[in-house]
Amino acid sequence: MRTSDQKGVLLYAFTCGHITLPMSFFLDGESGKAKVPACVFLIDHPKGLVLFDTGFSDRFVGMEKGLGKIVDMPEGGCVADRLEEIGVDPAKIDYVVNSHLHIDHAGGNHLLPNATIIVQAAEWDFGFSGEDTAYDKVDFDLGQPLNRINGEHDLFGDGSLIIFPTAGHTPGHQSMRVQTATGEAVLAADCCNMRRSLDEMHLPDHCYNMDQYRGSLEKLSQLRRAGAQIFYGHDPDFWASVPQSENLDLTTI
Repeated sequence: MRTSDQKGVLLYAFTCGHITLPMSFFLDGESGKAKVPACVFLIDHPKGLVLFDTGFSDRFVGMEKGLGKIVDMPEGGCVADRLEEIGVDPAKIDYVVNSHLHIDHAGGNHLLPNATIIVQAAEWDFGFSGEDTAYDKVDFDLGQPLNRINGEHDLFGDGSLIIFPTAGHTPGHQSMRVQTATGEAVLAADCCNMRRSLDEMHLPDHCYNMDQYRGSLEKLSQLRRAGAQIFYGHDPDFWASVPQSENLDLTTI
């Protein structure tokens, strides 16, 4: 974790499970299947510890039936274990920013007992609607402190962590801009599955709203042109280039 000579905002990346799905789920018209990571980020800010997404729940460890056929969650792979590996007590996490509440993004919420959950109000409401089977209330209906936001939100009021709406994949999807000492990272999550999603404006085969999804990609494209490093939501090739469990230097990714 933070040493005496490290200043500002520190960013760490973790893999908390994998899921195997048809490639068309990420890029419309593509054949075959892809095993993709559940990407989780720890942001160490001078005013608090923040997680962006929490990966799959540890309830999937050892599961071989049902979702266990497509979800791979190894022993020691949950967000609490990944944090403890670098000396962070899960009980010390101050905030969890869920991009959305699907099972691969909110599954570890229950392991962070003292965190305030930050989610778009539209996402929270949709998660309870029963319209999308990728939500499971056991992952997020936990009675934790909750901040239902609407639109852009400056988490610490200093411009370093900006949550912004990127609807389309779900009605309340959100992403986050993180200003580190080595540049700006944009944690895109599922508004941009793959690098090709952005390079080619290539949408998935289904989402909540295609027009909103396209608009969110265009927003990310503007940020990338301005010099931000986009962290694509489920790109295994890109993710292989991201160091795990160490403070990220964006100039090397």
